[in-house]
Amino acid sequence: MQLYSFFNSSTSYRVRIALALKGLAFDCVPVNLRGGEQRSAQYRALNPSASVPLLVTDDGVSLGQSLAIIDYLDQLHPAVRLIPREPLARARVLEVAQLIGCDIHPVNNLRVLAYLHDRLGVSVEQKNQWYRHWAEQGIEALESLLQRHGHGSFCFGEQPTLADCCLVPQMANALRMGCDLERCELTLAIYRHCLAQPAFQQAAPDRQPDYIP
Repeated sequence: MQLYSFFNSSTSYRVRIALALKGLAFDCVPVNLRGGEQRSAQYRALNPSASVPLLVTDDGVSLGQSLAIIDYLDQLHPAVRLIPREPLARARVLEVAQLIGCDIHPVNNLRVLAYLHDRLGVSVEQKNQWYRHWAEQGIEALESLLQRHGHGSFCFGEQPTLADCCLVPQMANALRMGCDLERCELTLAIYRHCLAQPAFQQAAPDRQPDYIP
């Protein structure tokens, strides 16, 4: 299968983690978001949303949106489940994943930040303040959820789930952007535990063929 990806895209990072946890091989097809390759006519013909990731399977299935991709992989390769079957456990994992994927990430992705700077004329520092405000607010909410319902070394137990696939890229970006997360002790502990695992290391941005230092 092929994964259209950008090394520093948190949504691509989520899917790479899921593929690594499931032991699924794929060919990486780099899409340089900084260079605007996602907006090319050729790429839009593959993925009308002009975003990454995009998964193309060996049998011709083409699927965008990271959460949909991971759910699809979970149905096809359930031996390593990332979304539990039990209703409440499933809901708790999805609650965390959607807090990150629907509340935190959308207001801070590259195209939103570019619009703020290029079209609305905010300064680089104002743009960074925007990022830190929404990321810190969201991760503090995540910390509260995990304090209430989380357990184990990962978000929910001793095996990684979709929640961890989403948490790691979001935390990596927030720390890279200088967010103040000292109060989020549990979230930081889970993040550091995940980074020590081989599958998470394999999926890391600096291990990708399109990595730019």
